[in-house]
Amino acid sequence: MNPPFDLQDALSELLGDAQLVPCELPETTLKLWLLDAQNMDRAFTPEETRRILHEPPYWSFCWASGLALARYLAQHPHWVQGKRILDFGAGSGVAAIAALKAGALEAVACDLDPLAIAACRANAELNDVALSYSMDFFAETDRFDLILVADVLYDRANLPLLDEFLSRGQQALVADSRVRDFKHPLYQRLEMLNAFTLPDLAEPWEFRNVSLYHAQRR
Repeated sequence: MNPPFDLQDALSELLGDAQLVPCELPETTLKLWLLDAQNMDRAFTPEETRRILHEPPYWSFCWASGLALARYLAQHPHWVQGKRILDFGAGSGVAAIAALKAGALEAVACDLDPLAIAACRANAELNDVALSYSMDFFAETDRFDLILVADVLYDRANLPLLDEFLSRGQQALVADSRVRDFKHPLYQRLEMLNAFTLPDLAEPWEFRNVSLYHAQRR
């Protein structure tokens, strides 16, 4: 199976020998086009490092919080069954795809990055589901039952977004392994989940512990 040309081309411009391969996600029925870690088992050049830091291909990874949220929805489908879902900062689209697999009526993958939207399209096709797409969360109407958020709070500067999620959805589920101790009057931690990033970045163990928060509009 050949990777999507536009995504492979973008990845090759960033890292000349990088390859996208279809990968099965552990403990799920899902597959994603991800960076082939075995092919990249080498040191990056200074120029590659500069390019990665300037424009990281985050859509070519399944981050720990996204994997944890996908597993959670499969185990607890009542969160999404028959509901309209928006996946904020979708990246690879793993949460939106998992929502559809668990019975969502509609799932919108929302991301500012055109390459992320392209990755969501390719991954939706890989999993035989039909996503909708958006590049502007604030252009969406207040029509969603649930906003899904994974790996968005890696920077505390993004914490004000917690107020915005409930402007477009009745509820929000937020999964994050970086800022696990945020305090917000509307958000309550449901539980701690365990997952890891694919391909494995050898992240510290603390980043494999994913906090899952829930908020409901009052």
